[in-house]
Amino acid sequence: MTTKNPEYDFAWCPGCGDFGVRRAMEWAIERRMDTLGEVIENTVVVAGIGCSGNMVHLLEGPQPFGIHGIHGRTLPMAFGIKGARPELNVIIAAGDGDFLSIGGEHIAPQAQRNLNVTAVIMDNGVYGLTKGQSSPTTALEVITPTTPYGKIEGALNPLDLYLTLGATYVASGISTKPRDLANLIYDAMSHPGFSMVHVQSPCTTYNDNFEALKGNVGKGIQPLAWNVPDDHDTSDKAAAGELVRSHGIPIGLLYQDPDSVALDDRYAQVMARQKTKTAQDLVDSFAFKVE
Repeated sequence: MTTKNPEYDFAWCPGCGDFGVRRAMEWAIERRMDTLGEVIENTVVVAGIGCSGNMVHLLEGPQPFGIHGIHGRTLPMAFGIKGARPELNVIIAAGDGDFLSIGGEHIAPQAQRNLNVTAVIMDNGVYGLTKGQSSPTTALEVITPTTPYGKIEGALNPLDLYLTLGATYVASGISTKPRDLANLIYDAMSHPGFSMVHVQSPCTTYNDNFEALKGNVGKGIQPLAWNVPDDHDTSDKAAAGELVRSHGIPIGLLYQDPDSVALDDRYAQVMARQKTKTAQDLVDSFAFKVE
């Protein structure tokens, strides 16, 4: 960003929420490495297009593998990586623009497969990299460069979408609480299945909604973000649905399927039941039998 702060060489605006997400991801990956004794190279970060894509340049020193792919196609790339190397820890770093618009068609198939990846979605409610156009999560009637008379589509509720499509781990975070967010990301990486961590990560340039999210008592602004109650049953999908459809934005773990079986484990179970054919078996299968 500046010569005064060489640690951050990303093209992010000062105060961008993605800095908090970056730190949370660092802490979560470091904790996983310490807990499991893994090397950093066992983690792969797959990023889409947008400000969030800079997350592939995650850590100084030893780096996770990083793929900065094409717009909206993080899930197909992650699917390919897990198919070839199921032992790898795959993290998707994407924004509300590429993941929920052009990339939205990929969410349902991977949720039904229960692909064993963790998706961290940074939601700033606009297309920040390309100058603040409206995104799927931009509120109704908001004026942007692509909606000069106000947006005429309603805002998508991503948390409700993830639950509906069958994600087996759904959490909601906010970039101003990186420690709490790190815990959610770590737990998501430990979950066997399709894990969604949706993060409110405000854009200070085109959609600065920090105050709306956190609230301001002096101005009479009630916070949009509120903590999931301590007594919420995270195994109850219906209860999670009620939370995300109530008011504002619940922050915390919403749903985790305790009986989740990931795609790679399902595949291993299927293959274990199959009889491996030898080369001679294959040759014999094509032979004609003469009576």
